[in-house]
Amino acid sequence: MKTILLAAGKGTNLEPFSATRPIPMISIAGKTLLENSLTQLKNAGINDVFLVVGHHKEKLQDIVASRSGDGMNIRCMEQKQSSGIGDAVLQAKDSILPGEYFLLIYGDTVTAENIYSKVLQSFHSFKRPVASICLPPSNESFGNVFLNAQMKITKIIEKPKGDNFGNYVLAGVFVLPQSFFSLLEKNQRSMEKALKALVKEGDLMASMWEDEWLDIVYPWEILKANRIVLDSWARSSIAKSAVLESNVTIQGIVNIEEDVVIKAGAVLEGPCFIGKGTYVGNNSLVRSYTSIGGKCSVGYGVELKNCVVLQNSSIGRLSFIGDSVLGENVDIGAGSMTVNRTVDWKPIQMQNGKRSFPSGLTKLGAFIGDNVTIGAGNTIQPGTVVTSGKILSAQYSVTSKT
Repeated sequence: MKTILLAAGKGTNLEPFSATRPIPMISIAGKTLLENSLTQLKNAGINDVFLVVGHHKEKLQDIVASRSGDGMNIRCMEQKQSSGIGDAVLQAKDSILPGEYFLLIYGDTVTAENIYSKVLQSFHSFKRPVASICLPPSNESFGNVFLNAQMKITKIIEKPKGDNFGNYVLAGVFVLPQSFFSLLEKNQRSMEKALKALVKEGDLMASMWEDEWLDIVYPWEILKANRIVLDSWARSSIAKSAVLESNVTIQGIVNIEEDVVIKAGAVLEGPCFIGKGTYVGNNSLVRSYTSIGGKCSVGYGVELKNCVVLQNSSIGRLSFIGDSVLGENVDIGAGSMTVNRTVDWKPIQMQNGKRSFPSGLTKLGAFIGDNVTIGAGNTIQPGTVVTSGKILSAQYSVTSKT
C-alpha cells in the first residue's frame, strides 16, 4: 500500500525548534520523528512513500537521499504554500490510482509501538476506510470522534466547545480510498470537511489505538515524546567502541552509542540515551529521561535531568540543565543553570515571543534554539525560550572595573 506522509507544516507553536527545521526532523532519543515513522512503516511492510515537504524542505530531502538503498522508495512532493492539510494531501493525488487505497499519516506524532501495523490490520478486517483513534490525556485540542458499537465513526467535531467532547480523538493515521481526493476538492481542500463527508456517507471505521500516543504541538511535549520512546526500551545497549572509565555507575536501562567517552565518577540513571561521539566529563550526573545527541560535550560535574540535548552541543562544567530542550550547536558556559520551578510551585507559563502558553507543569526549564551561545554563570528563568542564533553574555559578580 502506498503512503502519504505529511511533513510540510511550519508548527509555529513549536518554536524555536520548528524555526530551523521541519517538525519531523526533531530528534527524540537519537532518531528524528521522520526516521521513527519510516522505520515503523518498513516494519509494517510498507516501502512506497510519498513525502509531502515544504518548510525547510532541503533537510527532509537530505534524509531521503541518505536512505537510498535501504529498500524503501521515498519520493518528495512539495507543497509550495502553507495551505492546510487537505492541500498537502492533494499533492499526491496523481500518484494514487483509481480504486486504490492509501495510508495517510501525520509526521508530528509519536508512538512507542507500531500504530501503522494496527491500522492496516483494522483495514483488512473492515475492508473499508479506517481512521486510527486514541484516548489522549486531554481531548480539547484534537478532532473528537464519536462511534457506534460496530466501530463505525458517526461524528467528528474538529474544535469541540463547552461539554461537547467525545472520548476519542483522531490519531493522525488513516487508510483512505483514492476517491477521497474528490471529497477534498468538493470541500474547498478542507481535511475536516472531507472527513465529515466520508462519515456522512457512513463509510469510515475506527481503529482503536490503546498504547502511548502523542501529537507534538508545544516544545515541552518534546520531553513527553522522549519519555515515551525511552520507556519502550526493554534492555540496555552499549557499543563496543564506547569508553567507560573506572568508577562509572550505571543504573537502569541505557543506550550508549559508538565512540562515546564517559569519564571516571560519572553516574548514569536510566532510561537515558547518549549519542555517537559524545563526551561526558568526570563526576557528571545524567539522570533519568535524558537524551544527549551525537558529538556533544558535557563538562565536569554537570547535572542533566529529564532533558533533550540535540547534536553538537556543549555544556560547561558545573552546570545544571533540567526539564529543558537544547537545540543543535548550543554552547552553554560553565556554571549555568536552567531553573525548573517557581518558588511557589505554580504551573509554569511558557513565553514565546508575544505569545504565552500554559504548560500545566510545575517543573519546566528552558527551550534553547539552534546555534545559541550562553555565557558562563547565567541563570535561566523557568519556561524561557531562547531564539535560534542568540548570544547571551556571561554574568559576572565581580568585573575588572570594580
